[in-house]
Amino acid sequence: MELETARLCTMCAEVTGMSGAGIMLMSGDIARGSLCSTNSVSALVEELQFSLGEGPCVDAYKDDRAVLEPDLADPHTGRWLAFTGPAVAAGVRAIFGFPLQVGAVRLGALNLYRDSPGSLTDEQHADALVAADIAAQAILVLQAKAPPGMLAKELEAVADFRYVVHQASGMVAAQLDISVVQALIRLKSHAFGNDLSLDAVAKDVVSRQLRFDATTDGSDSRG
Repeated sequence: MELETARLCTMCAEVTGMSGAGIMLMSGDIARGSLCSTNSVSALVEELQFSLGEGPCVDAYKDDRAVLEPDLADPHTGRWLAFTGPAVAAGVRAIFGFPLQVGAVRLGALNLYRDSPGSLTDEQHADALVAADIAAQAILVLQAKAPPGMLAKELEAVADFRYVVHQASGMVAAQLDISVVQALIRLKSHAFGNDLSLDAVAKDVVSRQLRFDATTDGSDSRG
């Protein structure tokens, strides 16, 4: 199964003539994890979007439309302030996000990047839409095997779902009496503000070395 999902990302990159591709699975407003990526740069792109909560996949999923940035190093409109620097440093020059959706079911987003700036041609854009549709259909077929409310075992086995982050989000949500989405935002803000990885902060929360205190406006306290 892992080989098949890797081929899915490779297919998306090849048919569109991109340098790399990744697929982010999402539900609600939360990025659940990366299903696949074609190389170290696309893996970093997925990691940044998961940890920072911003980027083309996040916007494509939320807005239900293609998000196109032909020149990430010199964009016409500044966006993704935390995401852009590390992505450019890794070699991303153009980046594009396409929602993965089958009917009313939204599954995540396809990320495509190129190591040189430039817009997609009409043919590349059309090919990207087809690739996103094929990827969405393939994921939906796998997910159809799962019980209601559960993730398909095939997807769970290959995707990087960062369970510690989701567990920590639930704990912070309980500590502050807020939604899980809001708790994840607090975790990400704390990680970014303290120059820590999201995983490191989440592990501290789960191990009870770090606790968020509502009386200090969401800042943390260590027990």
